[in-house]
Amino acid sequence: MMLLVVNSGSSSVKLAAFEGTQQRAQAQVDRIGSGGPPDHAEALALGVAQLAVPARQIRAAAHRVVHGGAELTRTCRITPAIEQTIAACATLAPLHNPPALAGIAAVARLWPGLPQYAAFDTAFHASNPDVATTYALPAAERARGVRRYGFHGLSYAAIVRNMQHCYPNGVPKRLLSFHLGNGASSCAIVDGHSVASSMGFSPLDGLTMGTRPGGLDPAVVLDLVARHGLEQTAQMLNRGSGLKALGGSNDIRALHAARTPEAEFAIAHFCYWAARHGASLCAAMGGVDAITFTGGIGENDGICRSNILNHLAFLGAVMDGDANARGEKALHAATSRVAVWIVPADEERQIAIETAAAMSREGQT
Repeated sequence: MMLLVVNSGSSSVKLAAFEGTQQRAQAQVDRIGSGGPPDHAEALALGVAQLAVPARQIRAAAHRVVHGGAELTRTCRITPAIEQTIAACATLAPLHNPPALAGIAAVARLWPGLPQYAAFDTAFHASNPDVATTYALPAAERARGVRRYGFHGLSYAAIVRNMQHCYPNGVPKRLLSFHLGNGASSCAIVDGHSVASSMGFSPLDGLTMGTRPGGLDPAVVLDLVARHGLEQTAQMLNRGSGLKALGGSNDIRALHAARTPEAEFAIAHFCYWAARHGASLCAAMGGVDAITFTGGIGENDGICRSNILNHLAFLGAVMDGDANARGEKALHAATSRVAVWIVPADEERQIAIETAAAMSREGQT
């Protein structure tokens, strides 16, 4: 019996079939609604056909959900109430929660009665102390859930798990982790638990990203809304900012290839703000013992890794340039006081593991 892991984007669906913790197949369907399949239901059907896993072997489906709010802090079975909570958080993660809901609805239409589970990117950060999550706002606003949540939690949980199992000394006490891709964040992890994150109320905050600006003075948002209206401002902040606004593309590879002053500035901006937020997170931990990089940029872009670590050299992080150029797992030089690692993203397996634990709590096999 297989578990189908579903990662639904606005125009794509990634699928992986797991037997226990072993991935048996994977597939991806792109261009939903723009020349490809017309909707997520058709995309799922195409993806399952690519997997070549008989539908009768699928025991359950598990979905990546970016925002679970304050209530949903561990992987759980999807019920109408859970679905309503995910929908209530959709305005806070407009690029992610609506596609996840579309994926959930598509699975329900294709396989009525199939158990479905949700794994939340916010859940890993539930261990953050109140001082790290509380905004200095009136009590009424705080009471309705306006606070920092943090995201990319499934990626960070997978990093902790893989470092426990794959590296000689296990998880360092104070770990600064960077998830760098079209979405980008950093996280402070102490004894395997998140204590602070660069992202906040939504995935807009923190580092410069592919199409999102990262940290902004709230007065900037007020000014943009006054000039452009709420809907156009939301579109600008979610889809028209970040690297795309600075350099003309949200693809870091295209920026490297362009070599224009604008592209070079965009890359420098990305690295500067990654390091600046990373240094702030080190203050939350009282120092740092190791740094990890994951995600499409974190795993594959040696130039960005080098630039970020150059900014953090004052912490005692010294990179082995040759190891970095080769993309080796261990990037630290012999003289470095801080270990530096590449840890490949492993979110789908993390979802499978957490879903198996949720099913076990229910007494299912």
